[in-house]
Amino acid sequence: MPLIRVIRIATWLVITLLATTAIARDYRHESAGRVVAMSDPHGAYDSMLRTLGNAGIVDDAGNWAGSDATLVITGDLLDRGADSRRIMDLVMRLEAQAPEAGGNVLLTLGNHEVMNLVGDLRYVAAGEYAAFADEETAEERQRWFDVLLATRRMQVEGELDEALLRAEFDRARPPGFYAHRRAFSSEGKYGKWLLEKPLMVVVDDSAFVHGGMPAIVAELGLEGLNDRLRAEIRDYVVALEKLFDADLIDPAVNFYEHGRIAEGILAAMSENPLSEPELIDALDKVVSLNNGSVHASDSPLWYRGTVGCSELTEGDVIAEALAAVGARRVAIGHTPTVTRRVLERFDGRVIEIDTGMLSSAYKGSGFALVIEGDNLLVAEEHSAELSAPIRHPRRVGERADSLTSEVLTELLRDGDIVSSNTDDSGRTVVEISRNGATVSALFAESPRRGEPELAAYHLDRMIGLDIVPVTVAREVDGERGTLQFLPKNARDEAYRSGSGQGGGAWCPLGRQWSSLYVFDALIHNKGRLPTTMVYSTANWHLMSMGHAAAFGTERGRPRYLQDQPLLLTSTWVDALNGLTEENVQATLGEWLTKRQVSALLNRRDQLLEDAAP
Repeated sequence: MPLIRVIRIATWLVITLLATTAIARDYRHESAGRVVAMSDPHGAYDSMLRTLGNAGIVDDAGNWAGSDATLVITGDLLDRGADSRRIMDLVMRLEAQAPEAGGNVLLTLGNHEVMNLVGDLRYVAAGEYAAFADEETAEERQRWFDVLLATRRMQVEGELDEALLRAEFDRARPPGFYAHRRAFSSEGKYGKWLLEKPLMVVVDDSAFVHGGMPAIVAELGLEGLNDRLRAEIRDYVVALEKLFDADLIDPAVNFYEHGRIAEGILAAMSENPLSEPELIDALDKVVSLNNGSVHASDSPLWYRGTVGCSELTEGDVIAEALAAVGARRVAIGHTPTVTRRVLERFDGRVIEIDTGMLSSAYKGSGFALVIEGDNLLVAEEHSAELSAPIRHPRRVGERADSLTSEVLTELLRDGDIVSSNTDDSGRTVVEISRNGATVSALFAESPRRGEPELAAYHLDRMIGLDIVPVTVAREVDGERGTLQFLPKNARDEAYRSGSGQGGGAWCPLGRQWSSLYVFDALIHNKGRLPTTMVYSTANWHLMSMGHAAAFGTERGRPRYLQDQPLLLTSTWVDALNGLTEENVQATLGEWLTKRQVSALLNRRDQLLEDAAP
């Protein structure tokens, strides 16, 4: 190896190590005063400015006015909204101004920042490209048109209609497209800036991350998570740029096609011993990193389990992740809150701060979390008054018109029965309407002893599992029984497994099934069938239905769980320990006999014994 190349490699390694060390220190911060956090402005410049103004962070001109405050933005500055560039320039300006007043500005990457870096441009708005149109040259556009033309000539026999191809080119690559891509390159104004940003920071005792707190956070810790995933992003961007420069991949090709194209080029190059090693390395990196950890559904950029899993199912994951990064709470964005206001869950350990600020896309407005010592407050775009975060509403499945559990209970109990029909599975499906809202529900006749459907629902609420849909007592067609809410577009386990769907479930399916198994063991549900495991296709949240054969007086597990390992997390152990004879009798005594209550408690004891170390 030539000496000059050895020197270059050694120098690169030293620089890399020094940079990593310096960056690692930037993952943890101490605030000098207030901490203000917001997420997901998505180009909503005016809303963001008004919100920051009401939070005391900027003045009317958009300059820093936050004194020694720390501003944290958990990503998704861009995409969907036309003013993304203005927002990035605003954040850059505030980053420069804040230290002069003793303040600090921290930006963590969101999935949309990474999407723009790696070429996933599905959500870039026309206005975002237009903001770069003046910086794009005709020569630049002509170069890439010539590449497209040459590619099509190799693919198509005969003459090409260049005018039609030009029109196609201009539709897919509007004015400003290539200048936009240059700006997000590793040396471009915004690309270079974003590639320096972490995925998670901790300020005092609060963590901030875009998507959520998946298991990988506990596995890698704060430094390991940031170092590994940031390296994946940078390596991908740099490798991709080498392929752009060699005219092997057009910047207009979507991220999800990169791997396939790179594999095809590698296959062709394998027959050419003179192929350039640097290009082969770049192609290999694109193939391997296209499916890297940073792009996975359980990446901290994309994970929705922190929002979508029940507190009982997700409790241990949250606790372990927070312990690993040394924080008492985490503020997350990515998933617009169901109320479009700042919400808290897990006893205040999780704060949801994506309020759908871009109203044209998400029907929300600007909010910001304000942390002052132990006090959590909320600043709003349309009010100068601070308020408190709202408790995350407990919901099972997809809600029609975002109905709360309380409203849904009243609707099922008191609404007008519009229709009653038997479906293909032999179930009685009832349509009920009240105050302009109409929902579907399953009707089950009451058995001779007890009300297992009602008992299952109220036990579910009691322990905080949130997998049994709202259930009420109701008479239908002269028959006494129960009505259980049936979400729209619900599909059962037979459909899910047969179709292979559910991989993008907000709450990982394996974790949902584990909780279901423990619940079924507790209530001794002998009637579990694929048709009683129902999912909302919007998020693949599992719902437990059909409990007519549950709450027997047997000991042990139902037959289908005899050989099934049960995972009892510490959160589950706490929930089971919270079931006392007194509160179980008080909560479920209306629907279960004393023998059924006693048997339930005996099964609780057995589960706890099995979970003991």
